[in-house]
Amino acid sequence: MTTTLYGIPNCDTVKRARAWLDEHGVAYRFHDFKKEGVPEAELDRWLKAPGWEALVNRRGTTWRKLDDATRASVVDAGSARAVLLANPSLIKRPVVHWNGRPDVTTGFDATEWSTRV
Repeated sequence: MTTTLYGIPNCDTVKRARAWLDEHGVAYRFHDFKKEGVPEAELDRWLKAPGWEALVNRRGTTWRKLDDATRASVVDAGSARAVLLANPSLIKRPVVHWNGRPDVTTGFDATEWSTRV
């Protein structure tokens, strides 16, 4: 198994994360949400751990562009799943499935990542 980094290539956080992995010699596969879509089976795993609240990026422009009713409807894993599939840019990036580990991380934290490589 290889580490898989999920995200969007033009996202600044994804760019920093990819540079960090390259600098630290971590082999990884990049999964582009724009080209490959959101893998539903993986999304279902992510909704359980780290959890739907960690996956929904409420600070980004995509969230702010949603209408009030859609934002208000995101109250649990099921409702988050539907909105995340319809709007992949809402997923907090990057999502990383680390080689040989059952867990995934969201976002980029160099300190935390250094404990995983």
